[in-house]
Amino acid sequence: MTSRYPAIASDITKLFAARNAHTVEVAVLQPADPFLDMAGEDLRRRIFLTESETGQTLCLRPEFTIPVCLDHIASQAGTPRRYSYLGEVFRQRREGGNEFFQAGIEDLGDGDIAQADARSLADAHALLSLVLPDQALAITLGDQTVFEAVLAALGLPRGWRMRLARAFGSAAMLEAALADLANPPRNGQLPGPVAALVLDGDLEGLSSHIAGGMEQAGLSASAGRSPADIARRLIEKAELRSVRLSNEAFSALKDFLAIDVALDGAAKALEIFAAEAGLSLGAALDNFSARAKSIEALGLPSAKIRYDAAFGRPLDYYTGLVFEIAAENGDRPLAGGGRYDRLLTLLGAKTPIPGVGFSVWLDRIEALREKAQ
Repeated sequence: MTSRYPAIASDITKLFAARNAHTVEVAVLQPADPFLDMAGEDLRRRIFLTESETGQTLCLRPEFTIPVCLDHIASQAGTPRRYSYLGEVFRQRREGGNEFFQAGIEDLGDGDIAQADARSLADAHALLSLVLPDQALAITLGDQTVFEAVLAALGLPRGWRMRLARAFGSAAMLEAALADLANPPRNGQLPGPVAALVLDGDLEGLSSHIAGGMEQAGLSASAGRSPADIARRLIEKAELRSVRLSNEAFSALKDFLAIDVALDGAAKALEIFAAEAGLSLGAALDNFSARAKSIEALGLPSAKIRYDAAFGRPLDYYTGLVFEIAAENGDRPLAGGGRYDRLLTLLGAKTPIPGVGFSVWLDRIEALREKAQ
């Protein structure tokens, strides 16, 4: 690493130490299942898979958040705890090649959610400001919790809330989901036994039926979605087809997604939206306001930070704050991160552990440094 980006590596390591982030090393070869289960469809298509001598499905490390969280669980370390990393990750068909370098901080176990969120954003901003001192930066925030609170307040059934929540962060997926919500598709043609199980909502029976079919066809569940995932999606799709959202509710959802304001006016904009739509956003709005105040208290330029209600990041494990930082007028993010409060429990932690973190792309940073020189 030091031979590839010596100046950046040294500066970043010093910054991490100054911010009390414990340096952690994680293996390049990782168990593939956590990524296949939790890291999103975009990442699923890009990881490099292999197999151990015992038949376990492994992959080259495609990102750091999941491995750092797995190591934390295995070490049984106490919290709150801050981990920093700097190393190589591997993804297929990425611009510039299949391997590149990331650095970042994962902040685990801090119960003050607003403060931890603000600190993560400040850490990422400080890192970029250090290595790109003359570069103007653009910060964009979104909030998965606020989005889901709007869906719940509109009275959308669970299946629709889950589909829209999964689409958050992908403009194409969200647009397709909204089109289906406006004009529900007709029922697809399913084989008789499958159709009956779907109609009954029999998740266990349908999962078993699909698993048997996959086994007969010689398909491995680790190569894609599990039988339970497929069954759940089939049942959800059947439920979704029966839902028609009122014109008023659909208009309110579109109005929410159109909110795009400076952070210092975002809480007020959300309050106005909720009042005009007759919705209560409850704790989601309170937490949003508390985070905005914490961000301002840390000295970040809240008047220049953009809140985009439709903005998300395409990793399935985010649960609250999501953010990206790019060069002003740049077309690619230099840093991205967010909150993932459910992730550690899903990875095997015995008690819930809140988490928030970010990564920076060192190759993109270095390209900007070279351009500036």
